[in-house]
Amino acid sequence: MGTVLWNSLLSLVLLLLVLLLFCSSRADEVVTVDVHAARHLLRSGHRYLDVRTEEEFKKGHVENSLNIPYMFNTPQGRVKNQKFMEQVSAACGKEEKLVVGCQSGVRSLYATTDLTAEFKHVSNMGGGYEAWLESGFAVNKPQDEL
Repeated sequence: MGTVLWNSLLSLVLLLLVLLLFCSSRADEVVTVDVHAARHLLRSGHRYLDVRTEEEFKKGHVENSLNIPYMFNTPQGRVKNQKFMEQVSAACGKEEKLVVGCQSGVRSLYATTDLTAEFKHVSNMGGGYEAWLESGFAVNKPQDEL
């Protein structure tokens, strides 16, 4: 009886290991950098992709950023931009180095996960625009807020 139980347990452990190795999600492949590293990347030629809504972007954004919303606000709540990948592909080359940011780092994590399927050099900026502001880094804001 002990051998049968041991073999069953061993089989279960092996199955779990196989699942972990072969069924990992693309989220495991996402590289997340803090705002200091993101700033360094941007200064070295990376492009900033802001995935916040247009309304959020207009209130202020990282300098020289490209805004392609990952989600839209609707009366029913936020919904994913179904043309997000198409829009990013039209604006950026597959080899382009991108730093992806949002307001707090959540939407950009989802966007970066999607982007890694087609783009080779994509990093998520942890903490988002809020962390960028807290660090005192330069931003573009509307004239009436300057």
